Amino acid sequence: MANLSKATKNTNEHASNQSHFLTLSLLTSLFFMWGFITSLNDILIPHLKSMFTLSYTQAMLVQFCFFTAYFVVSVPSGYLVGKTDYKGGIVAGLLITGSGCLLFYPAADSQSYPLFLGAFFVLASGISLLQVAANSYVTLLGRPETSSSRLTLTQGFNSLGTTIAPYIGALFIMATVVKTSDEINLLNPNELVAYQAQQAATVQNPYLVLAAILFLMAFIFVLTRLPKAHSLKQTDKNNSPNTSNLAPISAWSYRHLKLGAIAIFVYVGGEVSIGSFLVNFLGQPEIAGLSEQDAGKYVSFYWGGAMIGRFIGTAIMQKIAPQNLLSFNAIIAIMLVIFAMTTSGNLAMWSILAVGLFNSIMFPTIYSLALNGLGQCSAQGSGILCMAIVGGAILPLIQGLFADKFGIQQAFFLPTLCYLYVAFYGWRGYQYQNVDN
Repeated sequence: MANLSKATKNTNEHASNQSHFLTLSLLTSLFFMWGFITSLNDILIPHLKSMFTLSYTQAMLVQFCFFTAYFVVSVPSGYLVGKTDYKGGIVAGLLITGSGCLLFYPAADSQSYPLFLGAFFVLASGISLLQVAANSYVTLLGRPETSSSRLTLTQGFNSLGTTIAPYIGALFIMATVVKTSDEINLLNPNELVAYQAQQAATVQNPYLVLAAILFLMAFIFVLTRLPKAHSLKQTDKNNSPNTSNLAPISAWSYRHLKLGAIAIFVYVGGEVSIGSFLVNFLGQPEIAGLSEQDAGKYVSFYWGGAMIGRFIGTAIMQKIAPQNLLSFNAIIAIMLVIFAMTTSGNLAMWSILAVGLFNSIMFPTIYSLALNGLGQCSAQGSGILCMAIVGGAILPLIQGLFADKFGIQQAFFLPTLCYLYVAFYGWRGYQYQNVDN
């Protein structure tokens, strides 16, 4: 009888592990897609800057609108996912993101920068909901002690999307050179109409394809049976420090979560600030003097480094504590940014591109360390952490102000301050403490 019970238990565990593997495999497609869409911003920013003759500060409004959506939508998204389930959040997120992609069509057709900014906000709102649902879902699909490596692995596919997108975007969106205002004034009415249609199509067609893919993915998730959220929460609860018969309290009561939210804020702000300025930085005569299209292709090295680093980090974190690797990577990133600021030519170019390799494990590691021990508060905590992604809206805008005043190269001092705090979080800030009274 005991052997039969043991065999039944093993069979159930095998079925559960297989279900988790299939779910994780499906979730990786989400990480890939929002990585692909997010890194396309690095190509659209210089394109729109030239197209609308913008200053660096004005161009950074793209990231401001995109990442402000995280601040506005993430906490309601965490509440929604906590009250319903992860599957519903994922499907809704895909539909909203697809709708945002469709909005690029009228924005490009009317040549309206404000409409573009509105489309970015809607697009990011959907991605925010996807992140709240998928990130916390991944942390619950298995043992809590392996959540960092599991989330780092799925984030590796996110980096695959961010690696591919700049190259593809450079090929299609930057396929035609944007004319200056003087050159546009020389065009006759027919030439002007043809030019505007050409510029609109370079943006419209890629985003129409993305919308179709996202709607198809939503349909697939509707048809797919996923593990129920309540059973995953119970597993997480039993394996975390927050195990009691008491009703769950607010995630805001956890010090390491609040410090983790600050770490997410500065990390995303630093990463996005660097990526947003890469095309213009590599176009500087004293750095590489590349054309916009060629520089856009090099952006793939920045995000590609993050992809490689995440797969390597998944293996390293089996041997080294995630928080130690986090601090190490942050210190190396600081050194590389300083090299990019104080040198020129190939050394400056490859130093700033290499930062991506050490960015690799930061987001998933901070995220999983901050959620450690939250138990049934995980969904709310996930919403708080995703809200902190608003750092990608605020810090690039500040760096744009510095770039307009002091130059692109000198403005990179801002990311060094961001990585300094990340190093602190991996050293002390991550430590779990009892709930505030």
